[in-house]
Amino acid sequence: MSKQPNIILIMTDQQRADTIHALGASWMKTPNLDALARDGAAFTECFVTSPVCVASRASVFTGMYPHIEGVFSNFHPWQPNWVGWLADAGYHCVNIGKMHVNPYDAPAGFHQRFVVENKDRPLFLDEHDRAFYDEWDKALHARKLAKPSRYTRFNRDAQAYRRALGAFEWDLPEDMHPDMFVGDNALWWLEERQSTAPLFLQIGFPGPHPPYDPLARSLAEYANAEIPVPRVEGSELDAQPGAQRVLRENMMRNNYDSVAWRQDASTQELLRMRRHYAANVTMIDEKVGEIMDLLRRKGYLDNAIVIFTSDHADALGDHGHIQKWTMYDCVTRVPLLIWASENVQAGMRCDALVQLMDIAPTILEAAGVSVPSRFEARSLWPLLRREQASIRDAVYSELARDHIQTGAEYIVMRRERRWKLVFYLDSQEGELYDLQADPGELRNLWHDPNHRAERERMERATLEWSMRSSLQARLAPTRKPQQPMLIQ
Repeated sequence: MSKQPNIILIMTDQQRADTIHALGASWMKTPNLDALARDGAAFTECFVTSPVCVASRASVFTGMYPHIEGVFSNFHPWQPNWVGWLADAGYHCVNIGKMHVNPYDAPAGFHQRFVVENKDRPLFLDEHDRAFYDEWDKALHARKLAKPSRYTRFNRDAQAYRRALGAFEWDLPEDMHPDMFVGDNALWWLEERQSTAPLFLQIGFPGPHPPYDPLARSLAEYANAEIPVPRVEGSELDAQPGAQRVLRENMMRNNYDSVAWRQDASTQELLRMRRHYAANVTMIDEKVGEIMDLLRRKGYLDNAIVIFTSDHADALGDHGHIQKWTMYDCVTRVPLLIWASENVQAGMRCDALVQLMDIAPTILEAAGVSVPSRFEARSLWPLLRREQASIRDAVYSELARDHIQTGAEYIVMRRERRWKLVFYLDSQEGELYDLQADPGELRNLWHDPNHRAERERMERATLEWSMRSSLQARLAPTRKPQQPMLIQ
């Protein structure tokens, strides 16, 4: 960039890659995300480093894979590093909404934080020693409104709750929906800001993470939408590793995030759930449009980079699963849109394999901040400038045992253009897919003797990646962020 640009990073939670109309999802209503894709670049093969929130976000804000930082679950403590480096370089760094830093209220290198965390978290029952009231909790309390949760919904109508699959219409005031609340707070803060320092603003929307709880007017837009719905055969479920069976059972037993999952959900029930989910995305799209309009009106976009993405996606019934914790593309592939006032060609589509964390060095280079040699994230600028056709021959994702994924100690995915391997530690089971012949990942070839050589090649490549990654992290010098200075 010709000078330090304003950098706006908008992240949703649990948004699938197939949720943007301009990128092929004909059933979606996303005019503002469509505009970002039309006027900027879209990366259509962007994969997360972990299919859980905190581990994925930690990679984005540290530039390293989960096994290096030791952040695998939503309960592991972590802090960003490069936000503080932007502050050192003169940026005014602000977070509004979800970051999933642990502890929740840590400064995390920002000058200001307006923290909003999870939607369905009745703190007095679930969080115990981690109980934390965020800005949304406080606003609900000030309005004397009860925070919706799995318990309030269950107590209201237990039978309807069990049939809903996590899909509920929002029935409190519109401005108190968490996505409306975060969007409106971002608008308020931008209107009030007086500083002339370059801005790094991270906006974290809590949706479309379940419960799938759109406004009535947003849901009405999908009343007749024909959204693709999966048909899962028993043969596919039988070929999945045992850890996935345990995961499905846990999801059905424990109704996490107000989702009372069922293996026998009908086509119409799945369609209803997906319509609610799509409406959640449309609500966020509306706020993105308002934020972009305000940024343009106040001159921020004269020199700016805007990045829109998500921390991971949601199976929504694909492969018999709900939410995350698996390595299917429907969970690990996310949208990634980059708009910039300079150096980004309008309407660019890039199908190179990239990791979500690659936005870290991309941001740092644009801000004129050096990228540490230990970073495993790689800049997207060679792709954006069409200097290279690719920056990776494979992407990886990692998952360790937690209180929900209890069936495996450690899982790692290697995904190439054609082949995908999912390795389960201390298990004779695994997953191998030929994505060219089977893009839907329906035929697990792990035990197929005709593909043994391919499996062994990918197992060795995964081992070498893990060893090289560990070596690089330990040999390269580290950089400690400083506390940000006051921005006038």
